[in-house]
Amino acid sequence: MRRLETRKTSWLKKILLLLFICLLPVLLVSPRSMTAKMLKDSANGTKVMVLNYHKIDNMNISLSVLPKDFEAQMAYLKENNFHAITPEELYSALSGNSELPENPVLITFDDGYEDNYVNAYPILKKYGFKGTIFVITSFLDKSMKNYITWDQAAEMDASGVISIQSHTVTHRSMTELSDDQLRRELVDSKEAIETHLHKKVNFIAYPTGTYNLHIAQLVKEAGYEGAFTIKYGNVDKASNLYALERVPVFHTENTFKSFLERIQYIPIFERLGWIKS
Repeated sequence: MRRLETRKTSWLKKILLLLFICLLPVLLVSPRSMTAKMLKDSANGTKVMVLNYHKIDNMNISLSVLPKDFEAQMAYLKENNFHAITPEELYSALSGNSELPENPVLITFDDGYEDNYVNAYPILKKYGFKGTIFVITSFLDKSMKNYITWDQAAEMDASGVISIQSHTVTHRSMTELSDDQLRRELVDSKEAIETHLHKKVNFIAYPTGTYNLHIAQLVKEAGYEGAFTIKYGNVDKASNLYALERVPVFHTENTFKSFLERIQYIPIFERLGWIKS
């Protein structure tokens, strides 16, 4: 029994030593410079961090990042030379038609809550950043409490700070719908935004993150150039345009610490082959 325990301990030490050796190059990089370094060019091109928010308010629930925490995160990105891009710029770069700025980040919000207009929009303007809001089009009405109105959506989109894109009509899980229902969710939401805002809509975020290859094909047929999931990771040229990764940001006991851990460690895991498939 003692020999068996000794053998197990020996193997554990070997595994820990191997893990340490793999992580040593990363550990020698300072935390502040690590994110920028890991997001630079790799075999699949520049890695793009796509942040995924929902609410920016003081509700103290998981989906609600406090405005002060959101501002601290934007200040960090600004101080560390991140450049906010649009979905169109991301698509162009992934298609090989343009180059991205240094340390690109795409800042996205799901659902279209009113606090995005009241709290997030002014903070983005303050730091000179762009953002994208994926809206549930049937919710954008003055009678719908806690969601932006079409007038607010139009103001933000016209400013060049916010790009309004689709999150379907009703936010139903797409894997539970028939093909006819899926097409209505995809096409009607796209047409609603294009009609109200007089612009072309090219991108969608899957409600609840649920999708499959068949749904992705229907998204493509509906005229979208790309779709965003809640799959955890950074986007690069190896990414599927209709299953783009994002890094979700939540309210926690220490939201800023959690934010730093997410944006710093995801590139490390990808580099070691633990996430990207």
